[in-house]
Amino acid sequence: MRDLVYTGFMSLDGVVDSPGGPAEGHRSGGWVVKDLEFVPEAWSLKGEELAETTALMFGRRSYEAFAPFWPTSEDHAGYKELPKYVVSATLPDDALVGGWGPTTILRSTDDVAALKEGDGGAIFIHGSAELARRLSDAGLIDQYNLLVFPVLLGAGKSVFGRADRDKYMLELRESASYSNGILKLVYAVKR
Repeated sequence: MRDLVYTGFMSLDGVVDSPGGPAEGHRSGGWVVKDLEFVPEAWSLKGEELAETTALMFGRRSYEAFAPFWPTSEDHAGYKELPKYVVSATLPDDALVGGWGPTTILRSTDDVAALKEGDGGAIFIHGSAELARRLSDAGLIDQYNLLVFPVLLGAGKSVFGRADRDKYMLELRESASYSNGILKLVYAVKR
């Protein structure tokens, strides 16, 4: 069975959208790089993840945002040849970007569950807040790798839904705090 890991940047009030810039739509877009001292060790989680990642998963909108840039990005070169999965009921097959490793469209949450049942290592979800929320609500996410930023945004997308459902517990696997206020939190979902 494969683990499904959500990895992301999160504000203290749980917002995960538009960390990189205003082009992503949030009025405070770019909150990851604005107003904080750059502390290289605060970003070490991203390098550590690369060693564990055997495939990437995206929702349609995140795929469409990342696909034009990540294939040629030096920062993401380690991901180039990894298998990619895009979860979308609407993305046409001819919209997939070439030269970025094998890419498969999964059409449903059931397809994701079936993929998890197969052989292979960890699949990491980048961005894709709505997909992560849907998969979390379905009990399919096994681990959360979060960099929590000392900012309150007040509005935006969250990975965690607000629907009434059974609780599930998390186990803290790793944590660190950095001089610029960023917290690294790695939680496994208790089963």
